[in-house]
Amino acid sequence: MGVKKAEPLVGVPEEEYFTSGHRTCQGCGPCLGTRLVAKAAGSRSIFLGATGCMYVANTSYYTTPWVVPWMHTQLGAIGSAAVGTAAGLRALMRKGKIPKEKITEHPRKNFKIRVIEDSAEFYGAFATDIVSRIVRARDEKRECVLILPVGPVPQYAVAANIINTLGIDCSHLVTFNMDEYADENGQTAPADWEGSFATAMWANLFGRINPKLRPPKRNIHFPNTANISRYSRMIADAGGADCCYGGIGWCGHIAFWESSLGHEFKTMKEYKAATARIVELTSLTIMQNALHSFGGDWSWVPPKAATIAPADILGARHRSFWLDGMCGPATMMSWQRFIARLVAHGPVNKFVPGSILQEARTDYTIWGPVASNGEIDMS
Repeated sequence: MGVKKAEPLVGVPEEEYFTSGHRTCQGCGPCLGTRLVAKAAGSRSIFLGATGCMYVANTSYYTTPWVVPWMHTQLGAIGSAAVGTAAGLRALMRKGKIPKEKITEHPRKNFKIRVIEDSAEFYGAFATDIVSRIVRARDEKRECVLILPVGPVPQYAVAANIINTLGIDCSHLVTFNMDEYADENGQTAPADWEGSFATAMWANLFGRINPKLRPPKRNIHFPNTANISRYSRMIADAGGADCCYGGIGWCGHIAFWESSLGHEFKTMKEYKAATARIVELTSLTIMQNALHSFGGDWSWVPPKAATIAPADILGARHRSFWLDGMCGPATMMSWQRFIARLVAHGPVNKFVPGSILQEARTDYTIWGPVASNGEIDMS
């Protein structure tokens, strides 16, 4: 009887979460199995182990092979300990109990979190990030392709001032806005409507740049009813985005890719491959945008939008996200404190769209008041 040749393993992650430092024998089956399970589970995992050889061999004094958290339990308690750990984590996430001093800690090296306390420094850093990419591309004699949001917005005036002061030619700049409002029939807002994102971008960025330095209109793109079915292809045909900029919505959305869309996809692979489309806005998003842009009148907020999708976000060579979700300059109340933590520290899943940023090269910058601890205050 012939021996069947073992098939090679493909698609195994390179990251190691069970490494050197254990005392198992060479070729130990349970050790190899543990290593592969850890690879499959990933960095956002907590491992629990009952008393046994994998406990004894892996808990030498002051040494551990575990890169992720590991907990020892008694023989009969492993099931209840796992259930309790999961329930405790869910409770902590519901309460936003990741303190400000630990919010920048993350196991994925390519997902970099920082906090900037001062608002002027925050928007100045955002503007500098944009302008530096434009200058770098100019010096390399190539186009600079950026995906841009409406929210945050104050950085654009700062960026325009830097461009004008330094006389930076932006003729090589190609921009794709993330999204645009649409009515109940999926017809996108006219570019001259005062509530449109096209109006906001021309008022806050493009219109502020010296016409001699401004990118040509053919390089400035907004999603609309006519082009939304090919908008993702337009970005790809431009060579893909050098950087996708953005913020995080109340429901965890990026652009208007809403949390409710997770129900449409069976797997994360399908979800990450999704392309630009017209979507229906969630109630949370409507309330958030009413608060920021429509004087609190939610009846003014359009019910749908044209938006980029996970494939466009993950397809960019870099991602730079900026969280400034405060309820106006006169208050220290933030609607973004919890969702900022859930996106950055919660599990990667289809129902928190921003969570996919954890798995890609991303800079995640939080304004100090947003990073502050959430507390119950009934005063």
